[in-house]
Amino acid sequence: MYTRNLTMLTDFYEITMANGYLNQGMKDTIVYFDMFFRKIPDQGGFAIMAGLQPLIDYLSNLHFSEDDIEYLRNKDMFCEEFLDYLRNFNFECDLWSIPEGTPIFPNEPILTVKGPIIQAQLIETMILLTINHQSLIATKTNRIVRAAKGRPVIEFGSRRAQGADAAAVGARAAYIGGAVGTACTISEQLYGIPAGGTMAHSWVQIFDTEYDAFKAYAETYPSKCTLLVDTYNVLKSGIPNAIKVFDEVLKPLGHRPQGIRIDSGDIAYLSKKARTMLDEAGYDDCKIVVSNSLDEDIIRDLILQDAKVDTFGVGERLITAKSEPVFGGVYKLVAVEKDNKVIPKIKVSANVGKITIPGAKKIYRLYNRKNDKAIADLITLNNESIDDTKPYILFNPVHTWKRKKVENFYAKELLVQIFDKGSLVYESPKIDDIKDYCQNEVNKLWDEILRFENPHKYFVDLSYDLWIMKQSLLNKHSDIQLQDNKTD
Repeated sequence: MYTRNLTMLTDFYEITMANGYLNQGMKDTIVYFDMFFRKIPDQGGFAIMAGLQPLIDYLSNLHFSEDDIEYLRNKDMFCEEFLDYLRNFNFECDLWSIPEGTPIFPNEPILTVKGPIIQAQLIETMILLTINHQSLIATKTNRIVRAAKGRPVIEFGSRRAQGADAAAVGARAAYIGGAVGTACTISEQLYGIPAGGTMAHSWVQIFDTEYDAFKAYAETYPSKCTLLVDTYNVLKSGIPNAIKVFDEVLKPLGHRPQGIRIDSGDIAYLSKKARTMLDEAGYDDCKIVVSNSLDEDIIRDLILQDAKVDTFGVGERLITAKSEPVFGGVYKLVAVEKDNKVIPKIKVSANVGKITIPGAKKIYRLYNRKNDKAIADLITLNNESIDDTKPYILFNPVHTWKRKKVENFYAKELLVQIFDKGSLVYESPKIDDIKDYCQNEVNKLWDEILRFENPHKYFVDLSYDLWIMKQSLLNKHSDIQLQDNKTD
């Protein structure tokens, strides 16, 4: 858990607006903000929610230090009343979130904040950067893990990550997405992600011969011996020297080798040859680990070529989500409380994809009772409930004539309360439980949604009452009102 104070990690406009809200007498105005995203990375069928626990850690430690106050005072922009407000800051918001590891889809609220406008605005940046980054890495990892078809994937990306935090929390997100471990030591210390590693090429180079390097390593770690065999020549020296050390060092000690690792070259060809050589030497239980700028596309190709790979180490293209490195989640005002009533708010845009879904809302996921497969997500007003004892009509919120009657289903609310007026009311699962939950929920998606090429678009629909509200607000903000064009 991070203990450093990240309260000032905001966009500066959050502070200028906060000061303005106070000056306008609006500091106690209760508002609702939704976080949602508009597009799934890599044109995939779904994304994975991640980052909630680090966000909880941040929100539990919100405070402004005297150094923060003095910095803001020196900007000569903020009134003393506002600086006193920050000095005595006490987080008082409600927060709901979809649990980590849950498959998520565009335009649905994955996190909702309700509270005083100043507070709800100040936490925007940290909410976005935390959930965006970790959801991105968890999503990318899940693609890679599914491409590996049951073969373990280890996160190898620390040295290529975009900074220290991205390396540490990226390994956490990768584990949620399905990786079995990480090369990043601090991630095990902080989050309990299994960390491991063996040697680099420098270990082999520092010794007079490759054989000497392998022998020294086997003598040091006889029960955990994995040798890197591509420093010079995989087939002519690496594998032969590894087998010689297995015979002369490990076997007399009563140990079996854990594996060999190939980090360059034609991995499909080399892995097949290596497998034959190891099997013929009596080491059919010796695993073959491969690395070297892998991603889901390369892994799928390797499997199609019948590469003899037992474990994939995936680095830069996982930890940076290189193919599409932006998740694109946004944080938008959707409602304001006035006179004990919730007044919905909408953002209208010429780009229809940027029009928001107004109001305080809930999300239901509908599952088929026969096989537990997810049918659709339904966004409703927060005072609506779904009666899953009778059929329900879903309709496309844009092409409203497209409808589906859902029967024999059960409905599950996705948003879970995390904070109640600033008090933490949620107990985060252990990281292994989040990982298992993620796998179980992904397994509830149809194969058509899981495919890599042209996945089926999962239904995210609005309830009728919510749809009517949205249309009413759109009409209200239109510059041309509909008229009765009837003639006598």
